[in-house]
Amino acid sequence: MSNVCISTNNLTIGYEHTVVQRDLSFSLQKGEMVCMLGKNGCGKSTLLRTLAGLQPALGGEFSFPISDIRYPISDNPSNIALVLTERLSLENTTVHDVVAMGRYPYTSFLGGLSAEDEHIIAQALEDVGLSDTLYPISDTPFNAHSDGEKQRALIAKAIAQQTPIILLDEPTAHLDLPNRIKILQLLRRLAHEQGKMILISTHELDLAIQLSDRILLMSDEGIQLDTPANLRACKAFTKAFGMDIFNPLNF
Repeated sequence: MSNVCISTNNLTIGYEHTVVQRDLSFSLQKGEMVCMLGKNGCGKSTLLRTLAGLQPALGGEFSFPISDIRYPISDNPSNIALVLTERLSLENTTVHDVVAMGRYPYTSFLGGLSAEDEHIIAQALEDVGLSDTLYPISDTPFNAHSDGEKQRALIAKAIAQQTPIILLDEPTAHLDLPNRIKILQLLRRLAHEQGKMILISTHELDLAIQLSDRILLMSDEGIQLDTPANLRACKAFTKAFGMDIFNPLNF
């Protein structure tokens, strides 16, 4: 059986009359973490939002063969988890409440959380370093925390949703270096150990090269999907960014 989780065929993305990228054709596999890299405005976030069903494709098509996912995402929310970059302000909501939102597709008509749900929520919080064993955080207001802690809570929500596919838009943007490394290591483990397809938009070039299985490199000329080593060998990063990013001082 095929391990393809996401497949696009001549996909064109953008906003109304503005095309950002056209004719994108690629396949992403179960059990791999793929990082999207490219200059600002090249279409990384637009591609994620299109795959998640938050905005329509302008042409072509995409599918999720391995999960039989229905489009749009609202028809079947238990198949894709999505983490965006927008800063959220949630009044009268605790960190636990936010992570618990990831369990709602599985709850009863009344929306009650089972003991298993609570265990999954606690494990997700521990995975992102927000465990109550460190300090009491679950019942504290979401808005009382730093941007970095809020971001980790939203990643925990995506993990608690237990979907075969997780899409993340700059998930490490508000984190310090140790937590950036830990989160990307965690996402890589989820892909390899649980067979998830993890697609991440990021500017963390150094970490993406070290931790991703493949890189989806976006530029004005389209995309390249390959291993970090192969892309570096053919100088694809230099072409995409318009400079030798591995030697900024021209040594």
